[in-house]
Amino acid sequence: MALLDTCKTAMRVTTDAYDTEIQEYIDAAQLDLGIAGVETTTLDSLVSKAIMTYVRMSFGAPSNYDKLKAAYDEQKAQLMNATGYTDWGVGV
Repeated sequence: MALLDTCKTAMRVTTDAYDTEIQEYIDAAQLDLGIAGVETTTLDSLVSKAIMTYVRMSFGAPSNYDKLKAAYDEQKAQLMNATGYTDWGVGV
């Protein structure tokens, strides 16, 4: 299942009307994780879950924004510090 479809399912979005917006949030999450040094070319469950949390945090006006933001920040921090999830290059 594509990440767009997974995010839509997680947010219980059944229309295609928001596909462009949701995809932009997916792209933004990947860029944000990339800035933090997290490799997002291979999407395993941990990276996908962080991206989904970012999308849920950003889409609409969730009443639990602070909780989602804290969860995303924690997921990003864990990925940044986990072996095999960062690509800082050789000799850094």
